[in-house]
Amino acid sequence: MFPSILYWMKLIIQIPCYNEALTLPGTVAVLPRQIPGIDLIEYLIIDDGSTDGTAEAAKAAGVHHVVRLPWHQGLAAGFMAGLDACLKLGADIIVNTDADNQYQADDIRCLVEPILAGRANLVIGDRGVAKLTAFSPVKRLLQRLGSWVVGHAAGMQIPDATSGFRAISRAAAMRTVVLSEYSYTLETLIQAGAKRISIEYVPIRTNPSTRSSRLMKSIPHFVTNSSITIVRAYTMYRPLRVFSILGSLMILASLVLGARFIALRYILQVGEGNTQSIILAVGLLIIGFQVLLIGLVADLIGFNRKLLEEILYRSKLTQTDPVSSSETGIND
Repeated sequence: MFPSILYWMKLIIQIPCYNEALTLPGTVAVLPRQIPGIDLIEYLIIDDGSTDGTAEAAKAAGVHHVVRLPWHQGLAAGFMAGLDACLKLGADIIVNTDADNQYQADDIRCLVEPILAGRANLVIGDRGVAKLTAFSPVKRLLQRLGSWVVGHAAGMQIPDATSGFRAISRAAAMRTVVLSEYSYTLETLIQAGAKRISIEYVPIRTNPSTRSSRLMKSIPHFVTNSSITIVRAYTMYRPLRVFSILGSLMILASLVLGARFIALRYILQVGEGNTQSIILAVGLLIIGFQVLLIGLVADLIGFNRKLLEEILYRSKLTQTDPVSSSETGIND
């Protein structure tokens, strides 16, 4: 008789870190050791070029795997490095949380449940930003506005776009590619919408803040970088729509100016002083058609990017078997 084969459901909780030696031990201490439906839980931290002994603090706290980045590369790069390492270590589900213990670790069970039930491949923790007392009124307004904008860009309802507390299935993680240098939260949602990855939001709780946000250094800084990330990601995944809208607006403006010129010159016969209108109309018409052509080219480039992403996905599929830490460049 052949021995029975037990399928192990492996969860890896990853924590991107930058100089978190003081806060990390408390965060790791409350992480769950057991979750119904999960056979094995491991912890992984991404040391993003820390200079305060974060990696050593992680090992002392009982973290199973440490990924060291050679220099500080930012939150988005740390998130992707963690995903790649977790996939190589054989994770079936990956949970991402913050090192400052912002999120209550007990809610990790809520994050993984929709994936275990087969309802979603990406689960986001909803902090209830519209009513979160830890945020100032201005920050609550910006969070709601940002979530609304990202929701329209992704083509779905998004209550909390900037939440970093999330769970992702192995299949979805293999198709996730983050190019932003600022943050992964917004781009991954727009990308998931474009790729029709099933998403579910679950309410989660937060702990009192232990330090100020490093991502939101100031409101202008946050708004500027978030806006750039949203526009870049949306243009990347919906180029034809973006350029078609811009080109159509220019063509419409040219038609309005042309109609104004004809009405003033030939119908109302008010004089010779409207030549600027027809010159501007012709200029806008030419530029509008050029923008439409750029949209077509960008759409073709987008198809090429999709082919490259599919090649990357198939390459990751060949690495489905768990490997040792030394093989993945992970320092334990």
